[in-house]
Amino acid sequence: MFEHLKIWMNGKIVPWNNAAVHIMSHGFSRASAMFDVFGIHPGPKGPVAFRMDKHLDRLFRSAELLGMEMAYTKEEIVDAVREIVRLNNINRGLIKILAYYGEEAVISLVLDSKLDLAVCGIPEMDDLGLDQTKPIDICFAKWRKIHPATVPVEAKACSNYLNGMLVRKDAMSKGYDVGISLTTDGYVAEGSIESVFMVKDGILKTPPRGNILQSVTRMSILEAAPAIGIETLEKQIMPQELMAADEIFVCHTGIKVLPVKRIEDRILDQVPGPVSSRISALMDNICNSRDDRFKDWLQTVG
Repeated sequence: MFEHLKIWMNGKIVPWNNAAVHIMSHGFSRASAMFDVFGIHPGPKGPVAFRMDKHLDRLFRSAELLGMEMAYTKEEIVDAVREIVRLNNINRGLIKILAYYGEEAVISLVLDSKLDLAVCGIPEMDDLGLDQTKPIDICFAKWRKIHPATVPVEAKACSNYLNGMLVRKDAMSKGYDVGISLTTDGYVAEGSIESVFMVKDGILKTPPRGNILQSVTRMSILEAAPAIGIETLEKQIMPQELMAADEIFVCHTGIKVLPVKRIEDRILDQVPGPVSSRISALMDNICNSRDDRFKDWLQTVG
């Protein structure tokens, strides 16, 4: 499926099947890796990246939080993204950037070398689910969100996604699409890869920063919603508050807004609700260059 694609690895273009690291690499055996993902969308003058600058800021922030050093500048990574978009003929799709320790480390736990870097670009295909709009079922997972005093949850570290995988597996085993984790204090946190929003009395609410990933899509919705007259609020949300919401939706890089039709045993009345529909249309217009108020969010990469 991906064999024809190229990957940028440490300044070299490598065929998809040849893009590999050793089984004993520190990144694989010690989980010393991080990543970031952002969307590519058709633009009036070629493909554009959605808030690539903010995603690269987060990638470098992840490295800082983990005490690791990037080997390439943001400008060099942007050039690599442009090259991969061109080589893989991407007009719409996803870019995934991985920063990792590729060197072999049988015993060493702490390394002082700079991170290797790979830039992968995947054109739109059914498996990416970029056009998914079908409402989903969610439940509360038995697994709690990692506590920020144990690892930096703000970092988009690969190791943190073991927690997300367990949350998703738990939800699927109970017949739901997405699991929502709670913090160790019992507040709503997020899904495996999804930020969660609720609407009550017309106000859009979402859990605050501190116990969740610093999602660029979440941030963008909070910044854009007031432009169409929607009030937003970042606050601690108890599970019973989410259960009583008028509307619920989740979001992530691949799917900007995905409405929820059922939470636990409760079926929501109107799905998608009026606020969710307006947010979905807003984000769709922004990503497809139909809203000049947010044109700076799209960087040309074609």
